Amino acid sequence: MSEIHLKITGMTCEHCVRAVTKALESLPGVEHTDVTLEPGEAIVRGKAEISALIAAVKEEGYEAEVRG
Repeated sequence: MSEIHLKITGMTCEHCVRAVTKALESLPGVEHTDVTLEPGEAIVRGKAEISALIAAVKEEGYEAEVRG
């Protein structure tokens, strides 16, 4: 199982956090997510494709990139 750190921009409230969490957890291979409003981050555990994670976040109206 791997751990991917994403920087998420555009989230302004707990509703945003729940929307991003739900979107990420709906993807195949995602076992757990931890999304935080501050500092705008998602930690995803599992075997999902990075491109799918980013696309799911963008579909919800937010921006995502891999945090280095």
